[in-house]
Amino acid sequence: MEPTFVPGLPSPVPAHLPDLQNLLLAVPVLLFSMVAHEYAHGYAALRQGDPTAYQLGRLTWNPVKHIDPFLTILMPVMLYWASNGAFMFGGAKPVPVNPRNYRNYRRGDIIVSLAGVATNLLLVPLCAVVIVLLGLIGRGIPAAIDTLSLLQVMMVQGVVFNLVLAIFNLIPIPPLDGSHVFKYLLPPAWALRYQQLGRYGIVILLILLWTDIGRPVFSAWMKPVTVVAQSTMEIVFPFFLKSPYAMGIG
Repeated sequence: MEPTFVPGLPSPVPAHLPDLQNLLLAVPVLLFSMVAHEYAHGYAALRQGDPTAYQLGRLTWNPVKHIDPFLTILMPVMLYWASNGAFMFGGAKPVPVNPRNYRNYRRGDIIVSLAGVATNLLLVPLCAVVIVLLGLIGRGIPAAIDTLSLLQVMMVQGVVFNLVLAIFNLIPIPPLDGSHVFKYLLPPAWALRYQQLGRYGIVILLILLWTDIGRPVFSAWMKPVTVVAQSTMEIVFPFFLKSPYAMGIG
């Protein structure tokens, strides 16, 4: 499961924009971020010797192939409207992999598991660079400022969404990506029992998100998202175009 937005983090859209416009701006960005994450898993698996995702047609940038009707569409929209735009959580269909095909099981498992996280982290500075380029273009073409400003807003979303995806998926709770690395730090008997927690993974995550005991732990884990996002916004702030769409960003 891939998260798209969680409470307590910097908002990736200007709060004054209408809810529908916020949602329309956010959907393509979060969808691309989730597809990039899943594509990276499939591509890494192929490089490690497992062609499962490729053979099943999942090694593609076509978002339709990665959409789960409930996780990708219904759940994020329902949570967005129920929380007045403060909370979104959803997921893409996991790319199928067969670790038994890896040339080196342990190495392949770690590489494939971290490929999605690495891709999301790579997209963060890429979005920041695009914000700067759009700002420079807008200064030279004033008539395009409103359009370019909306694109800048979407890139701000890209910074936050991809940070959330990366840091969240590193949580060492099965079946999240971080668990595939953490299990190798445990003795074999402990690692087996640890992986069996995967059947309760969603329940544990909900406890972290919604209980008084879990929220402080979750907030502490996600703190790098706030720190890095705010630092990135400070760097690119001089390049934000002066437009009603960009009010409240930075």
